[in-house]
Amino acid sequence: MGEAMPGSTVPRRQLGRHPRESRTDARLTRKLAARKLEWSEAKMWRIESGLTLVRSHDVQSMCGIYGAPEETTTALVGLAKETKARGWWHSFGGSITEGFDVCHSMEGAASRISLYQGHVVPGLFQTEDYARITLRAAHPDKDEEETGRRVRLRIARHSLVTRVTAPPGLRVVLDEAPLRRPVGAGTVMAGQLRHLAKVSTRDNVEIRVVPTDAGAHPGPLSGSFRILRFPQGGDGKETEPPTVYADRYTGDLHLDRPHEIARYDAAFTGMWNTSLSEEASRTLLTELAGTHERG
Repeated sequence: MGEAMPGSTVPRRQLGRHPRESRTDARLTRKLAARKLEWSEAKMWRIESGLTLVRSHDVQSMCGIYGAPEETTTALVGLAKETKARGWWHSFGGSITEGFDVCHSMEGAASRISLYQGHVVPGLFQTEDYARITLRAAHPDKDEEETGRRVRLRIARHSLVTRVTAPPGLRVVLDEAPLRRPVGAGTVMAGQLRHLAKVSTRDNVEIRVVPTDAGAHPGPLSGSFRILRFPQGGDGKETEPPTVYADRYTGDLHLDRPHEIARYDAAFTGMWNTSLSEEASRTLLTELAGTHERG
């Protein structure tokens, strides 16, 4: 039956997804890669499907023949050491550096994303000016070149929302308070809020705002989070289990046990039902943009 695999499936799934993408970038078929590594195709398939534990040595071997960058190799070796974790938290500064975006490829594979953000506009919807200011505030020790690189990476993520082929369905709940908070000049916030109003008209995006007078709701307790759900396979089952992702100041939290997903689902549903309708939220975003613009 194979080795029992306790704990979170997230590190194993990432250890399949990232090397698979590196193999594709290297223009290697699974068969040819297996031959170079002197493995069976079945072993390659199990690793790339996140169905088996992976040794650090195997990760290094794969990254070596794929020509993966050193930062990626180091991060994936760090992931290999986490595959037995029961809940998965990774902090920045160790083998998994802040520059290695663990969640990005998971978002790209998701078919549905439920997102709550209580402090800033979500990165998926940030304008370049807004992103630059918030990144400077979050990383005051970084120079302009590094800040610019981070801004470009953040803006590049917008393609997830706008891609032509199977864009994920996004349901987004935002607190009203950060939409009123000035970030940079009034024109920066006005542009950001108008961008939110515009993107909310896309068929795959629903944005709702929790008004400040809505009273208590789960958001202040849960913190910001995303629930990622994945496409169904031919058997009608999801190709990967749902995953909760919560980015924090010094690291990221990933959860995929059923009772954890259920808890966050309930929190999101509660906030969604407390929010303004999509139309009323769009009207509020436009009105707030005018307020910021007038100063």
